[in-house]
Amino acid sequence: FCGIYSLQNWKRVLWSVTAFTMGHSLTLALSVFDQIRVSTALVEFLIPVTILITALFNIINKKPKPSAAKVSYSMALFFGLIHGMGFSNYLKSLLGRSSNIMLELFSFNLGLEAGQLVIVLVVLFLSWLIVSWFKVQQREWNLFLSSAIFGIAFTMALERLPF
Repeated sequence: FCGIYSLQNWKRVLWSVTAFTMGHSLTLALSVFDQIRVSTALVEFLIPVTILITALFNIINKKPKPSAAKVSYSMALFFGLIHGMGFSNYLKSLLGRSSNIMLELFSFNLGLEAGQLVIVLVVLFLSWLIVSWFKVQQREWNLFLSSAIFGIAFTMALERLPF
């Protein structure tokens, strides 16, 4: 999602990534402690659907507006909830019968946040490079990147239809 933003929007991007991680962490913890159970097939389908929706949102919106920030944060939080369920089985297999699940869950989430921030910084830098050095219009870059992601996510969603 961060391909539509520039380096000047780093605070908005940071808040969106944090909202995503909060949602992700919540459902990941609830899943690891068996408080919620959702069909793996459904979650594996919904993950690319959330990516598809985000790409579509980026295509429709001409450029990031301050008024759309709450919508973006809410979407990031909600989509994080779905993505967190996707990691739960993997994390359960890693944890096994660990005696310190809380610390390991916290460490996993901290590492996830750090990894996401690194990826976001790389994408923001590449976007800056493409827009500033290669003189590609920000809107054109947004359309290209979001359309490519939409196509990939659409294919992934079709491959994972749960019915």
